Amino acid sequence: MNGLAPPHRFAPVALGAIALAAVAALFAWDAMPSVFPPKAHDVLGALPLALIAFAYLAYQAGRRPEPLELLKAIMLALAFLFWAANQLWPEIPRATLFNDVAIALFVVDVFLVIVGWPTVSDGSFAEIFQNRLDLGDG
Repeated sequence: MNGLAPPHRFAPVALGAIALAAVAALFAWDAMPSVFPPKAHDVLGALPLALIAFAYLAYQAGRRPEPLELLKAIMLALAFLFWAANQLWPEIPRATLFNDVAIALFVVDVFLVIVGWPTVSDGSFAEIFQNRLDLGDG
């Protein structure tokens, strides 16, 4: 996990594993919706999104990123949380706004990845790949 010490791995891995289990439950709903209570899909759609947002924040906290990297991580987590809110409460008047905020945050996040900001400084894939491009090896 990119050099995270074992004590810092537990929370992100545990939350991520629960998020994956929630995705499995979501697909179970897709296969057999009549087995689930009404409105279960709203919760099953929101839960893995919220869990992975918190898992990612826990992962970043263990990495101790630079302030700009942390800001970008918070932005991505917020995108997942707004998407989760849209899934959980699809009928409320603000649901469309939640979805639009999530879209905007995801677009900004990917754009920042494309332009290489902020530079990752922990030897992770993004930095290694950028170094190869800079050297003409990629």
